[in-house]
Amino acid sequence: MKSLRKTFLPACLVLLALSLFQLSARARQQGSGAAAAAQNPPAPPQQEQQPRLIFNVNQVVVPVIVKDSAGRLVPDLRKEEFRILEDNVEQKVVFFSAEAFPLSMVVLIDNDLKSKDARQVADSLVAIVAGMSEGDEAFVCRFDQFFHQGKGFIGDQDKLITELKRTRLDEQPSVTPPSPAVNEGPTINGHSPISDAPNPGGTTVILKGQATKALDDAVYAAAQLLKDRDPERKRRKIIFLISDGVNAPKFNTNNYDTTIKELLRYNIAVYGVGVGSAFFNRRFERLAKYAHDSGGDVYYGLKSKDIEELYSRVTEEARNQYTLAYTPAGTDRSAEHHSIEVRVKRAGLTLLTREGYYSGAIPR
Repeated sequence: MKSLRKTFLPACLVLLALSLFQLSARARQQGSGAAAAAQNPPAPPQQEQQPRLIFNVNQVVVPVIVKDSAGRLVPDLRKEEFRILEDNVEQKVVFFSAEAFPLSMVVLIDNDLKSKDARQVADSLVAIVAGMSEGDEAFVCRFDQFFHQGKGFIGDQDKLITELKRTRLDEQPSVTPPSPAVNEGPTINGHSPISDAPNPGGTTVILKGQATKALDDAVYAAAQLLKDRDPERKRRKIIFLISDGVNAPKFNTNNYDTTIKELLRYNIAVYGVGVGSAFFNRRFERLAKYAHDSGGDVYYGLKSKDIEELYSRVTEEARNQYTLAYTPAGTDRSAEHHSIEVRVKRAGLTLLTREGYYSGAIPR
């Protein structure tokens, strides 16, 4: 028995020492693993991000819509098929994208239409949401001789539907602004400043106290809402103008030239849906001029059903553009205005883009 104890006790001590050694080694291994994890934490799961447009500050950004002979969008063009000329001097395309981007838009609705046209437009407004995608946002405003600012940019489609349903169009023009919601604060260019902050009271910003429609001022005011909108995400910025196109320049604080400069400076395109008399006067009215000179487009509808279908065409076209950029070279940098011409090598296509930009106001 004594011999067995002499043999057993040393063996137990050896096993105990071995166990303690293994536990110590395991603890050291776990400690070093925890330290490494603290120094190199696991990367967070990547979320799907919206595409971004990132440009050098000296680059000119040129959105381009391309259609075939049937008016359908052409989605399969390549960078090498495009040419850009500034002041008739060919430029090198340094950026090209065919990605679709989210929209920030001011839905600018004519509040001075004939009774029948006003009812058709009012009945059709909810259909605007059908053409919107996730990530799009809209700011609903009205105008006659005043600019009736809505409640801010809305991205939630259910809330936007509610806002559009609540939008009522007057069947007679407003001679005086609604009371008491009148902005009597400081003025810019003769009218009240606009911010993109939500406006729960629906404040009316006086553009011109005359019983005549001020379309130029309305487009200018809409541009102020859009110009600095979400610059990091680089959305498409558009004014969705629903109007008969009638305008009285002498009753506007801002004229056409001033307004188009703002649109070109901040890369804002006007997309128009012409209603009422716009169909018959489309060669002369302001709606088409703003659309074509800003790089947008215009459609005309006479019935509510036609108008509703046009809304989706406008948003699809505005979202799905080619984006090109170039760094100006070989042109007179002291000139106030620079023309832009975009060509494509493929035959039979129609291109819509901005007509140029002004010095000191490179569009981006």
